[in-house]
Amino acid sequence: MRDDKMVLVAFGQATVSQTQNGAWMHPGSDPNVLQPEYYINLGREVERAGFDMLFFDDRWAMPGTYGRSFRDAVRRGTRVVKLDLLTILGLISAHTERIGLGATYSTTYFHPFHVARAFATLDHLSKGRAVWNIVTSLNQDEAENFGTPFMEHDSRYDRADEFLEVVTGLWETWERDAFRLDRSTGVFADPDKVHYLDHKGAAFVSRGPLTVPQPPQGWPVLLQAGQSGRGRKFAARWADLIFVVAAGIESGQKVYREQHTAFEEVGRTAAPGRILPAVQVVVGPTEAIAREKKAYLDSLSDPEEALILLSELSGLDFSSYDLDEPLPADIVSRTTGSQAIVSSIIGKLRANYGESATTRDLGEMMGSQSGVHIIGNPQQVADELCAWFEGRACDGFVIQQADTPGSFEDFGRYVIPELRRRGVVDEPPTRGTFRDRLGLDARAGR
Repeated sequence: MRDDKMVLVAFGQATVSQTQNGAWMHPGSDPNVLQPEYYINLGREVERAGFDMLFFDDRWAMPGTYGRSFRDAVRRGTRVVKLDLLTILGLISAHTERIGLGATYSTTYFHPFHVARAFATLDHLSKGRAVWNIVTSLNQDEAENFGTPFMEHDSRYDRADEFLEVVTGLWETWERDAFRLDRSTGVFADPDKVHYLDHKGAAFVSRGPLTVPQPPQGWPVLLQAGQSGRGRKFAARWADLIFVVAAGIESGQKVYREQHTAFEEVGRTAAPGRILPAVQVVVGPTEAIAREKKAYLDSLSDPEEALILLSELSGLDFSSYDLDEPLPADIVSRTTGSQAIVSSIIGKLRANYGESATTRDLGEMMGSQSGVHIIGNPQQVADELCAWFEGRACDGFVIQQADTPGSFEDFGRYVIPELRRRGVVDEPPTRGTFRDRLGLDARAGR
């Protein structure tokens, strides 16, 4: 048995669910995604269920790669609505007490000073629960919205390294005890403990100091999802939590080993980041009920919508491939987007359909069975999760929703009690910052 405990993260979206195509049409899904109550209720449910954290993914463009138009995506609701995440997390923080709160922000289209100030503010107002999901952004549509050239993969990570140097440096421009508010002496803050950053680099210049005192966590928790060779090096240097995609337990073990090797190469051996694969769980009181739920969800799926989503993730226009012709053998190498996700999906496609798999096969598979799905009764689901955890394929999981908030309600009702009974999940701690409760390195310290 491992001495540590599973980290359980709820994967949310500031729109209808897109981790199960068509799930927004499920009669149990809350349709009010433009209302504050949707997010307040979601945060409360995730906390009540026993998750450690809720985080939201993001994109800065409507999907426009498929057919070189956004029209099909708008008609189906495929990632066309994405609300501002820090506004939402500020709202949720006022209605929850314990869960970590994660927002996705890009190192390609924002400035470090803005990001440093935004997450420092969230960390203070949430009493030490802010999490930054770091992305480098992955498609041409986003670049066009910001009026900038689309950057090559490794160049985006070079920029991201400097971006993190500036953000973390700004978080430390205030020493921990600089903020005094001492009415007896009239000292608001100690000027000897507030410092310039004076960063002058290849991509950024920032003098500092930050206009927000050092966050309660020192550094808000850093989440990252890169799985390319360059992305893994970036995660080894910066990430506290690493969101990964794995086709199954064996590939999960391989990713786990490779990431720990990367940690060792940068000297992070005492308390490296936690590795969390994405899984979708469909659970019911019996296996038959769970499979009936899954069959209904699959009936809502549209294969073309799956191809719209994959086009956005990959940078490839899948409408240009004949539906009934085999996909090119080198399809993965053609992607300009998320190489790890595309590689995982194509690997599973070829395993299921063979080397002659077509675009139609891809759409049908993506609509119902891409990624890791765990389906069954509470004991069966817990067996599978524990096999990954005990087998050193992960340190916990990112649970992707289908219907919302029903998927998280079911996981909290059926699975988390079973995981507690097996001793791999504790009752949620309530004291300290989110970083403290996960036992993560403090990281900060001028």
